[in-house]
Amino acid sequence: MASIQDIGLSAAINLMSAFAFLFAFAMLRLQPVNDRVYFPKWYLKGIRGSPTRSRGIMNRFVNLDWTTYVKFLNWMPAALQMPELELIEHAGLDSAVYIRIYLLGLKMFVPITLLAFGVLVPVNWTGETLENIDDLTFSNVDKLSISNVPPGSPRFWAHITMTYVFTIWTCYTLYMEYKTVAIMRLRHLAAESRRPDQLTVLVRNVPPDSDESVNEHVEHFFCVNHPDHYLCHQVVYNANDLAKLVAQRKAMQNWLTYYENKYERKPTDRPTTKTGYGGFWGTTVDAIDFYTSKMEVLAEKEAAEREKIMNDPKAIMPAAFVSFKSRWGTAVCAQTQQCHNPTIWLTEWAPEPRDVFWDNLAIPYVELSIRRLLTTVALFFLIFCFMIPIAFVQSLANLEGIQKVLSFLKPVIEMKTVKSVIQGFLPGIALKIFLIILPTILMTMSQIEGYTSLSYLDRRSAEKSFWFIIVNVFLGSIITGTAFQQLKSFLEQPPTEIPKTVGVSIPMKATIFITYIMVDGWAGIAAEILRVVPLVVFHLKNTFLVKTEQDRQQAMDPGHLDFATSEPRIQFYFLLGLVYAAVAPILLPFIIVFFAFSYVVFRHQVINVYDQKYESGARYWPDVHRRLIICLIISQLLMMGLLSTKKLAKVTALLLPQLILTFWFNRYCAGRFESAFSKFPLQEAMVKDTLEKATEPNLNLKEYLKDAYVHPVFKGKDFDRPRVVDEEESNPLVPTRRTSQVTSRYNSEASSSTTATPVANKNTGSPGSM
Repeated sequence: MASIQDIGLSAAINLMSAFAFLFAFAMLRLQPVNDRVYFPKWYLKGIRGSPTRSRGIMNRFVNLDWTTYVKFLNWMPAALQMPELELIEHAGLDSAVYIRIYLLGLKMFVPITLLAFGVLVPVNWTGETLENIDDLTFSNVDKLSISNVPPGSPRFWAHITMTYVFTIWTCYTLYMEYKTVAIMRLRHLAAESRRPDQLTVLVRNVPPDSDESVNEHVEHFFCVNHPDHYLCHQVVYNANDLAKLVAQRKAMQNWLTYYENKYERKPTDRPTTKTGYGGFWGTTVDAIDFYTSKMEVLAEKEAAEREKIMNDPKAIMPAAFVSFKSRWGTAVCAQTQQCHNPTIWLTEWAPEPRDVFWDNLAIPYVELSIRRLLTTVALFFLIFCFMIPIAFVQSLANLEGIQKVLSFLKPVIEMKTVKSVIQGFLPGIALKIFLIILPTILMTMSQIEGYTSLSYLDRRSAEKSFWFIIVNVFLGSIITGTAFQQLKSFLEQPPTEIPKTVGVSIPMKATIFITYIMVDGWAGIAAEILRVVPLVVFHLKNTFLVKTEQDRQQAMDPGHLDFATSEPRIQFYFLLGLVYAAVAPILLPFIIVFFAFSYVVFRHQVINVYDQKYESGARYWPDVHRRLIICLIISQLLMMGLLSTKKLAKVTALLLPQLILTFWFNRYCAGRFESAFSKFPLQEAMVKDTLEKATEPNLNLKEYLKDAYVHPVFKGKDFDRPRVVDEEESNPLVPTRRTSQVTSRYNSEASSSTTATPVANKNTGSPGSM
């Protein structure tokens, strides 16, 4: 078990690492040549100009103003000065609410820490139990935990009472935060300027029709069923292959630009490359000619693929983006069932155009259930297969225990410096390395499930990551580490004594989580602000690819808040705090430092750096709240299990009411606030529509929405657009291609009220259907 000296060494290492990162950031951000790396958001908004333009040669690269170095830490108070309303306007509601999660951690755990140290730490320290257990490895840190309280002692009434106090305070802070965020979201939606997604729904699983194309069928259905509000639509095309060709051509263009710049700098030496993969092997050729020919070949393939999509009916998917004349009409369509068959004509709010994940729109709807089932099975095996490396990593947390099993390592382990470094630093950093590859795997699995927006992909990936961390990082660390640590005791004790040993040992795992918090939460967050990779990439691009100011603008990589990985990490710290608040309060100050430091860092990042890929209006908050409730329930269950090993089986039943009340509290919050994150009130929609008509009576919505949901590979191209019904038309009859009054083989399930309609001219189905 790690001692106070081990934890102190680990804290010193991680604090020095964090301060080193912060000092490097403070110095690098002052240099003019790095201005676009550390303040890209202001450049994207057109507010900030390049400081390298009007300076001397030296001043373009190095800041020679010594007064700025004296105030090199002024970025911290500057990050806290922007009011929240201004922050929302500048960075978006998603970013502002994300930062509030760290603030919620401080609101929750500062009072809990004060109570725990004021009440529970004295109770635990004076328990004097661990000294009386033979052959048990422990340190002074363990004496601060509940393990030091003797079984059956009346001292446990303090822990039971504090457990209720902590639960009540946690529920109160969660309720107030849910209420605040719900109000913020409703105000944000009411004040938000016009966006295409406010007037558009995504329609999935359009049923096939023998008489009409998908394009005609969609128009016909919505003209019949939403005659007063339907405006236009855009059918969905399977353009995935074309998108890959466009991406390949862009990559080739970057290489061509690189070699052209290289040739301009040294015209006497024509650049060369090799024809093999990456230019590392193969025949040596002229680089400019080689990539020019590659570009020509890709351009031909791209043109052929565009032509194929335009003329192939199979390229049209049974889905469409349907736009309406008002937000009221859009809300009615998005929030109601369109057909008595609930499996067809499925509607939902369309993501904003930049939030659409176009690749998954080409997935047939019937495949989604199978994909999600297979992904669930794969996630199950991924979670439990990862227990193997986690078990090995966590075994490093207690080298004293390993000495008893692997005695030949004893000479090395007994070296004081080696022992302290391995116990205090290595387990946390090794666990962090194992988790680096996790986000990519989980995001790929979410993409396979077929979700159609980047925001929902992030939310699903966050859900998977949360359960992965619960099982592997948390439960895996406790169960695996406990079993290995007490292996000899388990073999020598009768089976009835094993629960007692486990109950005593679980609180001892606090030290490994302390080292993880310091590695991931202190040094890791400090490394985040340094932006090493974007810094290197920007200067490489600036050296080899940049010709104009526009190229320099495109070379910037502002990055974004990665909700899929950062949210579960934050919730893991909430879990640790709730679990160990009444068990081992020594963990709490480390968590508070994490929340405080992260709050400052990420406030700086969303103000100056991050450019979000989408804005969902904090739709992810119900997921955050639900996972925090799960963390609270886990802490309650573990506390009940722990007390049951302390000869308090009957007293443990007193904790059941708080578990029931927590479930009730979760249901109450869902019923009270969750609808604000999934539905748009018709009253609010009518208010916004009325205001817009009064302020912009001549607004041409069809022109505004014309290209909003055209696939990015088609934007900027000219296509024939079919006729759509608009508000100027007074003909009450709905055009259709049906040749008789008999409905199709799908009957009214496919298109209700479609009989006895006149025949219209055939409409085309080109990529631009608005």
